[in-house]
Amino acid sequence: MSVEYIGLKEISGPLVILEGVKDASSEEMVEIQVEGEKRLGRIIEIRGGLCVVQVFEGTDGLSLTNTRTRLTGRPLEIPLSLEILGRTLNGIGQPIDGFGGIFPERRRDVNGHAINPVARRYPRNYIQTGISSIDGLTTLIRGQKLPIFSGSGIPHNQLAVQIVRQAKISGEENQNFAVVFAAMGVKHDVAEFFKTSFRRSGVLDRVLMFLNLANDPVVERIVTPRAALTAAEYLAFEHHMHVLVILTDMTSYAEALREISSSKGEIPSRKGYPGYLYSDLASIYERAGMLDDREGSITQIPILTMPNDDITHPVPDLTGYITEGQVVLERTLSQKGIYPPVSVLPSLSRLMKDGIGEGYTREDHPQVANQLFSSYARVQEVRALASVIGEDELSDLDKQYMEFGQSFESEFLQQSIDEERDIEHTLDLGWMLLGLLPREELDRVSDDILNKYYHDNDSEGGGLQSWT
Repeated sequence: MSVEYIGLKEISGPLVILEGVKDASSEEMVEIQVEGEKRLGRIIEIRGGLCVVQVFEGTDGLSLTNTRTRLTGRPLEIPLSLEILGRTLNGIGQPIDGFGGIFPERRRDVNGHAINPVARRYPRNYIQTGISSIDGLTTLIRGQKLPIFSGSGIPHNQLAVQIVRQAKISGEENQNFAVVFAAMGVKHDVAEFFKTSFRRSGVLDRVLMFLNLANDPVVERIVTPRAALTAAEYLAFEHHMHVLVILTDMTSYAEALREISSSKGEIPSRKGYPGYLYSDLASIYERAGMLDDREGSITQIPILTMPNDDITHPVPDLTGYITEGQVVLERTLSQKGIYPPVSVLPSLSRLMKDGIGEGYTREDHPQVANQLFSSYARVQEVRALASVIGEDELSDLDKQYMEFGQSFESEFLQQSIDEERDIEHTLDLGWMLLGLLPREELDRVSDDILNKYYHDNDSEGGGLQSWT
């Protein structure tokens, strides 16, 4: 028997409080009616006979006296079928592209669960993004969670679009590759940029988009990444697809969580965020991976903006603990006009070593990556020295490192937003740059690999351009 409750005890921001409620469950959906309008809500807390409900459409116009609330007895579920690919949905999984409803093969609870570590298969194989700084130095492994740390005004949206457009896996499995793209708290022009870019590039038929706009309710923002991951789990583990999930911007998600926590009167932790921010983020990130007993994989790229470019801010700080590395975008490189402005030294992929090399990318990949990283670290030391004593006073070797650093940024890091480089091109480009340095300086590469791939640009005449 369905019971309807009339009236509310309290309204606080996006939350309403009911009293005298029996047999309610956490995460249960409720229907709220006022003056002929129906809204959806979700129970987020139960205290005795009191229920705290998040209202998705907001609480404007609700009354304490004549609002009618009915418990549905089920959690928030989204409709799922293979037809969801190519569609655009709002933050709670409702179509907003004007193509009608989704005829579901099944419905699934958006809350989901983290993958049991015992059931996980270790991530192997790489996903090629076509971007040298990622593929070569912080390789994305299938089943990994690799966040991108950015800042306000840095072109992370363009980078996200480029990854969606160019990402692919090797061989015939690429036919089973799909992208789930979830945007949280984005402005209308940014949302239109995403939709237009995907449509023009011809990849929309393998992309499922979830869009939560800046003027949408913050409550919906909390659900958006979970709805996206629920769809990804359906595609990966029921239809054996390899799914790349891009979540942007997780800082907007965390701020929505902070706002709701404040409305509930919870005791704040660092910078006003709730004390459970770590476990809440982990409940999202840990839904990436592969299972032992079935095909398919979920790979995550969460994108987050660091307030004031502060990497110690709670959101990037906690994200770094949970995920397997990070790609850091640097404002200084962006101001130089370098795209994508990937800061190599603080970026890393902890699973990279297990998905590259012979049988995956190319035999020389691990050593080339180590040597490029080591040589670029030496460049930073030389630049610091040059700022003190001047470039003219540097040794000949140090000047070679300065030339290497400039070429590394302009040739390896810099590429057009429309430029796609395969892994062979990226590795060959790495060898071209290492050819600017004397062979004896390449101490991270074995003699066998050096004999096979190393070219001394100076000895061959003409330098960098003639080598290419």
